[in-house]
Amino acid sequence: MSDSQKHQINIAVKTAYIEAQSDPYADRYVFAYTVTITNEGRVPVQLVTRHWIITDANNRVQEVRGDGVVGEKPRLQPGASYQYTSGTAIQTPVGTMGGSYQMMADDGTRFDAEIPTFTLSTPGTLH
Repeated sequence: MSDSQKHQINIAVKTAYIEAQSDPYADRYVFAYTVTITNEGRVPVQLVTRHWIITDANNRVQEVRGDGVVGEKPRLQPGASYQYTSGTAIQTPVGTMGGSYQMMADDGTRFDAEIPTFTLSTPGTLH
């Protein structure tokens, strides 16, 4: 079995604009994002760290690194999923997020699971 089959992680993200916490007059746009991480591989894995790259429409970049997600380091059996919701604030109505999770497989392999870049946008900004 190849390593690519043993260690396959699928990451899906849904976003929502949080109008109640945003203040466009102060260039503050708040977004929630819900991430679903699915272990499609054949080996149990644990999410160890995260690395986010958050970019607004003016190319201002924030990098966020840390242990786990929302205070947890989820362990996923093959076929299992883990979902969490978090948030971020940017200074423009449109931006992007992407990055990676560092995973540790039960076989001792460490690898990065790429978080595909996704768009943050206020309603009506993008078609």
